[in-house]
Amino acid sequence: MKREVFSKLVERALDNLPEEFIDRLDNVEVTVEDFPTPEQLHGDDKFGLLGLYEGVPLTERGRGYNLVMPDRITLFQKPIEAICRSDEDIVREVGSTVRHEIAHFFGISDERLDELDAERDGSRYNEKE
Repeated sequence: MKREVFSKLVERALDNLPEEFIDRLDNVEVTVEDFPTPEQLHGDDKFGLLGLYEGVPLTERGRGYNLVMPDRITLFQKPIEAICRSDEDIVREVGSTVRHEIAHFFGISDERLDELDAERDGSRYNEKE
């Protein structure tokens, strides 16, 4: 997929966030790269990282938080494309990854996101019964 098309998917995913989240996205930049840098990987596989939040979460910002570089959310195009079988899968994964990294911006840990996913998946399963 061309970078400009992928970047438009990221923009669309951001636009589809609830307005109360969009209004609170302060001092954060969202970018697209092919792969994470070695520093971003922390020893992991370059195909294993789909997105990354780098910065100070809202929950940790105090009164002294000012005049700082923007936080950064990066989506990694090649790893996302590698796990997807179709353009529709890419659209879904971009949306999911954007939401995941935005959650980190709001101070939600990976562990808590896993719990929320399990709760959501459990409620979906129960609804089908």
